[in-house]
Amino acid sequence: MALPWLQRFELLLFTAAFLCGAVAAATLTRTQGSFSGRCPLYGVAALNGSSPALAQPSAPSLCYFVAGVSGLLALYCLLLLLFWVYSSCIEDSHRGPIGLRIALVISAVAIFLVLVAACILRFGTRSLCKSIISLNITISCSEAQKLPWTPPGTALQFYSNLHNAEVRPLLG
Repeated sequence: MALPWLQRFELLLFTAAFLCGAVAAATLTRTQGSFSGRCPLYGVAALNGSSPALAQPSAPSLCYFVAGVSGLLALYCLLLLLFWVYSSCIEDSHRGPIGLRIALVISAVAIFLVLVAACILRFGTRSLCKSIISLNITISCSEAQKLPWTPPGTALQFYSNLHNAEVRPLLG
């Protein structure tokens, strides 16, 4: 059965939101892992000898919240996508007014949480970058991720990952 263009567009949006949520959750988790499990958002960098180190990380629950919201968005969109593909292809069912209201309420809550998570990412990354730049060892965070950090192997591509995690939910 051919789907109406509006329903195809809705399925495309669910797919995009799923991918954006999954990428955001994965990149933030990867960044937290590169700092040995410590959350760099709103963190304070300091010099340890001649190399930067994350001296004061924020609570890990902050990163867990942002990654969790992104992951739940991805899961919600994937489940809705699968449900509507199944319903459209197998059953030929249509959405009733109560189902639509429930989906709209859940979507409104999800959008609010994604916006909160995106703000936490933006301001948390900006705070960390200001801390790094104030050390006067680099002029930008993108340059700072190329420096050797203490302990060795930490902060690998942290700015690229945080930036990707920040913009992905807003694109979805």
